[in-house]
Amino acid sequence: MGMRVCIDIGGTFTDLAVVNEADGQLRVFKSSTTPKDYAEGVLDCLNLAADYYEVSLSAFLKDCSSSAGGAMAFGTTIATNALIQKKVAKVGLLCTQGHRDILTFREGGKEDPFDWDLDYPDPYVPRYLTLTVTERIDAQGEVLRPLDEDSAREAIQQLLDYKVEVLAVALLWSIVNPAHELKIGEIIEEMAPGQPYVLSHQVNPIIGEYRRTISTVINASLIPIVGPYIRSFDDKLRFLGYGGNLSVISCLGGILSIADAEKNPIFVVDSGPTGAPVAGLLFAEQEYGRGDVVTCDMGGTSFDVSRVTDGVISYTSDAKVGFDFLGIRKVDTKSIGAGGGSIAWVDSGGLLHVGPESAGAEPGPACYQRGGDRPTVTDANVVLGYLNPERILGGRMELNKALAHQVIERDVARPLGLDILQAAFSIWNTVCVNMTDAIRRITSWEGLDPREYLFVSGGGAAGMHIIPMLRDLEARQLIIPKAAGVLSAVGGLASDMVREFQLNFDTETARFDYDGVNEVLNRLRAMGIDSLDANSIPQERRVLEFSVDARYLSQPWALAIALRKGRFEGKEDLTALVEDFHQVHERMRGSRERGQKLALSNWRMRAVGRTVKPVLASGQQAGETPSQEALIGRREAYFKDLGGLVETPVYEGDKLRPGNVVAPPAIIEEMATTIVIFPGSRAVVSNHGHYLIEVST
Repeated sequence: MGMRVCIDIGGTFTDLAVVNEADGQLRVFKSSTTPKDYAEGVLDCLNLAADYYEVSLSAFLKDCSSSAGGAMAFGTTIATNALIQKKVAKVGLLCTQGHRDILTFREGGKEDPFDWDLDYPDPYVPRYLTLTVTERIDAQGEVLRPLDEDSAREAIQQLLDYKVEVLAVALLWSIVNPAHELKIGEIIEEMAPGQPYVLSHQVNPIIGEYRRTISTVINASLIPIVGPYIRSFDDKLRFLGYGGNLSVISCLGGILSIADAEKNPIFVVDSGPTGAPVAGLLFAEQEYGRGDVVTCDMGGTSFDVSRVTDGVISYTSDAKVGFDFLGIRKVDTKSIGAGGGSIAWVDSGGLLHVGPESAGAEPGPACYQRGGDRPTVTDANVVLGYLNPERILGGRMELNKALAHQVIERDVARPLGLDILQAAFSIWNTVCVNMTDAIRRITSWEGLDPREYLFVSGGGAAGMHIIPMLRDLEARQLIIPKAAGVLSAVGGLASDMVREFQLNFDTETARFDYDGVNEVLNRLRAMGIDSLDANSIPQERRVLEFSVDARYLSQPWALAIALRKGRFEGKEDLTALVEDFHQVHERMRGSRERGQKLALSNWRMRAVGRTVKPVLASGQQAGETPSQEALIGRREAYFKDLGGLVETPVYEGDKLRPGNVVAPPAIIEEMATTIVIFPGSRAVVSNHGHYLIEVST
């Protein structure tokens, strides 16, 4: 039997989603993340799955192999953590003479010009490791000054003497004429055979010197970190019995082959969270046939929120790490430090804060009994009665309510003069406000009405917070999937193989260069076909999607506009592009300027290899009233609207049936998540076992 598996290695928990191709049943497994050796936490999850299916680990991994009709992908925080913690490889940068400070100056200015306390940030690559070579190519690709090979050799040798691990080359206008970058690559291979290096026109061929350069050096700095990690992970699984092609979830909302991830590890940044909108769209289409979705994922460390409009996942080119842009396009996820492990603290002025610091997997919240000594959101949920201390991870983990009570009493209740329940509720409410604000950032702040979107909520902790957040947003429809606790992993199961290529070519609608644009689109098409060929994607599952960055001539910021086809055959194709731009601009920016001419620059192509989507099993409708077997007990839980602690029915999710209605107040316990049904809402179990929640506003 074939097993489709996706693993999501998070900051606190490692998640595993499995679909048995034989019967369409989706199963989820969860274990603690093991930061000292991430593979250990993954193997814990795989062993849980093997035990569930009553086979050995080796037999289970064979069932996941492509030869058995299975597949395996994983998301990892290795690249993101390396950037955040600044534990990256030592990079030497070669750039055009006179432009040594491109990484220092960035794009000029700062986001908040009135922030006088902000120290000027250091460049990603120190200046002493940024050297220049004598050469110059202009914007038309003409060689104004030939490459001085002696200066290149001297700079390369100096960087090698500095013991850099990777060399990065980013020269002016190499995206138009890469001859000098290619020649420097040849010199590096001649002088230091086997020395890793990257060329900017191959990593990210976009217009914009800083963003092309920063993406190149970030990519270079991750090569010695991500490559060995992925290969080691792959080797370990193969040794244990896996025989397929392992894939990695990418920041493009798809999956990458191991080879592509090794070559361009920058596309593995934010690997895990990008699976969530894919899963959100899957469930929204499955249950309601809708394509306007906001997906929220609250795990142990962070809260990630993303948006899908008209069935299209939102992308951004402005993602940042610290003070630097990534320089690449990626799924637009907003992440804040608001998870179950987020630490609550009171400042010197008596104000309560939650996050962004997290207790992580080790030592974790105080109630985990692993040495954590500061109050967290999870501790608050235990004190409020939402979490059952004896049924976490299906009973494999126990929480200590007394320890949670102790740290909240000491660090929050006493400083604020509150009783323990008020203090715990203040922590809970504060993190809800923080997360609601994050949702507004990708909806209201961008001119979109959250009330017009269907919400999909996932993550181990979100079910205890999401309903009051939607009430605050005046949103009404919510899906909490059966597999909410491993939402991003489920997204990995449904993800296509995606590579994105882009080339720069400047033209305007007033003087549109049909031949030049079509030549660029043909080159992009060839790149995409080569990528799909390399990954053995069958012809019937290949899709090429073209787009271009367009803007009004008077504007500095462009919008990515999908092309209706991959070639401009006449004026009607150009007219269609202009009209599509006006519509997108009106929706995203609130206005359209008919008659205005457009400037077009970066031409982009997504090569998509469609994967076979998991077909999830559905059940037979039962009555509205849950069975007595599903009602597993009652416990006191805190509901402010009801005056405090209330004796609350608790249901076991696996024993609820399609059609069952869960009225408030109530608690539903799943293996990987807990759902609190607050007053003013109700949950209906769908045919697929998901919880369809209506929120009154």
